Amino acid sequence: MINGEQRVPAPIRWGMVGGGRGSQIGYIHRSAAERDRVFTLVAGAFDIDAARGRDFGTALGVALDRCYADYRAMFEAEARRPDGIQAVSIATPNGTHYAITRAALEAGLHVVCEKPLCFTTAEAQALRALAAERRRVVGVTYGYAGHQLIEQARAMIAAGELGEIRIVQMQFAHGFHSEAVEAANPATKWRVDPKMAGPSYVLGDIGTHPLYLSEVMLPELRIKRLMCSRQSFVPSRAPLEDNAFTLMEYEGGAVGYVWSCAVNAGSMHGQKIRVIGSKASLEWWDEQPNQMRFEVQGQPVRILERGMGYLHPQALADDRIGGGHPEGLFEAWSNLYLRYAQAMVATDRGDAAALAALHYPGIDAGVEGVRWVEHCVRSADAGAVWVDYV
Repeated sequence: MINGEQRVPAPIRWGMVGGGRGSQIGYIHRSAAERDRVFTLVAGAFDIDAARGRDFGTALGVALDRCYADYRAMFEAEARRPDGIQAVSIATPNGTHYAITRAALEAGLHVVCEKPLCFTTAEAQALRALAAERRRVVGVTYGYAGHQLIEQARAMIAAGELGEIRIVQMQFAHGFHSEAVEAANPATKWRVDPKMAGPSYVLGDIGTHPLYLSEVMLPELRIKRLMCSRQSFVPSRAPLEDNAFTLMEYEGGAVGYVWSCAVNAGSMHGQKIRVIGSKASLEWWDEQPNQMRFEVQGQPVRILERGMGYLHPQALADDRIGGGHPEGLFEAWSNLYLRYAQAMVATDRGDAAALAALHYPGIDAGVEGVRWVEHCVRSADAGAVWVDYV
């Protein structure tokens, strides 16, 4: 993607729900979606306060009459326009995702939604059925999956370079919430409120990120059963956890482990995934996303660098600037938004072959994330017991 050529016939007319002034995640969505000119922001319901949302929307360059008080008004009004939105991104607290996604699909819109998609597996499956019925794309923003070396790991594992997969070690363990920061931070406060965050805090908020990376790297791996223990080290967060350990057994004999934590004092981000095979191991750390360790038993450690010609074509397809120049989160998200746009265009024209060639965090990833959290909570609340993954 170094040359920046247009990758879709025309930019998709796009709206946002949430992501208003001061929203870090809203800015990431807009920057990623518009970088490759595959989406154009033309409408939004940016804030729960309608006047504040209009003020912010016009500051972004959105026409005043397309800055709406709420998502329902936006979907209804845009449906009446010949140039109405074709897709919407949802950047609102967790507790609103299901209702807004459902309404968007019913309005005939493609959707990009923050995770978790909803709170229960039953809700997630209902959204999947509705998306299939309406033939709409639902993308879920597991943004780290857009990093180039994730594709490299997927290709190497598929080629058998690691041998038989034995262990998958995952963590997302930062330290920024090692104290009750939510008392003074509204963006954190809702994340530890069960009414808005759902049945978990760190399991759903951060633990599902490395879990999805494992699904990208190891698409054939299936969880057989798991056991989860969760804690609320900041007592006011109970019943939601700020730390959790999840052990997993996979079909075929491999095992896995996810450490989800917001109280790892001193850690900046702490998201890592290590895949261990019978011949070699791979390790990727999101704080150093342009490098991946490749460790073959009995040989010196190799550091694979983003953007280099020795990488697999699947990885180089995501390249945005030559090797040696660092890429980061915005590039990763832009890669995903490009894939979302390509999937939406292919869906609209009924191009099954183009869709089959794409992989991105879609509705199945959203369902699986909700399902995993649900099983973790069930295990932890039963006293950290093994539960079958059904």
